[in-house]
Amino acid sequence: MKQLLIVHASQTGHTLQLVEAFCRPLHVLSTELQLCRMPAQEATLDDLLSADGIVLATPENFGYMAGKMKDFFDRTFYPAQGLTAGLPYLMLVSAGTDGQGAIQSMRRIATGYGWKEVLPPVLACGEVTAEHLAAAEQQGEYLAAGMLIGRW
Repeated sequence: MKQLLIVHASQTGHTLQLVEAFCRPLHVLSTELQLCRMPAQEATLDDLLSADGIVLATPENFGYMAGKMKDFFDRTFYPAQGLTAGLPYLMLVSAGTDGQGAIQSMRRIATGYGWKEVLPPVLACGEVTAEHLAAAEQQGEYLAAGMLIGRW
């Protein structure tokens, strides 16, 4: 069974809406894909090392990722060196402005891990709309399908 780790840096609000939409179509795959969804402050190195794919979900705070997401990276980056190369990932970002600071900073760090961004980020600027939620659901379906057929 494949395991998808979903690390989110928000307990409520717009980012969590994106996470919930992303997960919605995946529950029917429970016999093939295990979802491991957790707040960034609770995610551990072991969680990361057991993942076959990862979703990084964060609000943009002051033009950057949330501090809890950065903390997850700080705690796992060096111990994971060389152990997670090629891990497929995608990002879910909610932002009050353009979201590019959060996306660029996470991309830089993911490159350091050697991860592979397999789908474009879902970016919700301002209020989360039905279109944002539909995009998150679609990316969930695409990521799961790619993992299950061995594309990534």
